[in-house]
Amino acid sequence: MRKTIAVGLGALIAMYVLGGMSARHEIFPWPQLSALKKMAGAEKAPAPSRYTFDDKERLIGDESKTPVPCPPQTDRTAVLLVLGQSNAANDGGQRHRSNYGARVVNAFGKRCFVAASPLLGSTDTKGEYWTLLGNKLIASGQNDSVIIAPLAYSGSEVARWAAGGDINPVLVDTVKQLQDSGYRITSVLWVQGEKDLVIGTTADAYQERFLSMVDTLRQHGVEAPVYISIASKCLEPSNGGFKEHIPDNAIVRAQMALSKSGHGIREGANSDALLDGDDRYDDCHIGGSGAEKVSQAWLSLLRGDRLETSR
Repeated sequence: MRKTIAVGLGALIAMYVLGGMSARHEIFPWPQLSALKKMAGAEKAPAPSRYTFDDKERLIGDESKTPVPCPPQTDRTAVLLVLGQSNAANDGGQRHRSNYGARVVNAFGKRCFVAASPLLGSTDTKGEYWTLLGNKLIASGQNDSVIIAPLAYSGSEVARWAAGGDINPVLVDTVKQLQDSGYRITSVLWVQGEKDLVIGTTADAYQERFLSMVDTLRQHGVEAPVYISIASKCLEPSNGGFKEHIPDNAIVRAQMALSKSGHGIREGANSDALLDGDDRYDDCHIGGSGAEKVSQAWLSLLRGDRLETSR
């Protein structure tokens, strides 16, 4: 028995010494064992996806898109620059596609694609209602074609859009790409504010930063009206929001004041008031019934604008 124990201890000591020498001098079997360990622990390559994103997680490629020639702009063409956070981005609960082929397009990177959720230019890959609005604009007889140019970042606060913010140069580049494609923006649609309510942005600060963004647009040749939505509601901690919503808050007061301030700024869709609990699929983001409501509200606003400008 003692002899067996002694032999076992001797073998263990020999293995320890051999292992140490092998590691120190990089001789068999240490390199081979080390390589196997690395292979076993290596991260798996990401699964292939049809989507491509930039370094800010904005959707910039989708293999399912149908490229088409960009429609020429006429006086019956709507060119919509869509800005904001998740409820302007691809976070909707219902996807939509053009009912009119290349008459409703998603403009991105000086190219055009038949509009279909998710739209290139914004974050995330779910649904959106801008394509639905494009369908409604054509069905109503207001427009013959609709160009949708989205630039929306989920969770973005207004400071990021102001001069000096990280999104401001992307905004300038988006405007320039549209202009280089021969497009004159006819309406700017802004849907944002939920993030600023959560982080406690004051009404004065919100107005100052929003006007800075509008100044950026004006400095780069955008003369179109800027519609500012009344948007501050995004409930539940899972969405980065609160348990309950207080309708009279600093962000809504700022948005209402801005809509009456001139500078070509007008009141947009009031999603805070328009949508009830059933219209938001997760207490924050807009579902199918909500998409119908907000797209109809935007249609009424844009139709009213066209009637006013045609007088």
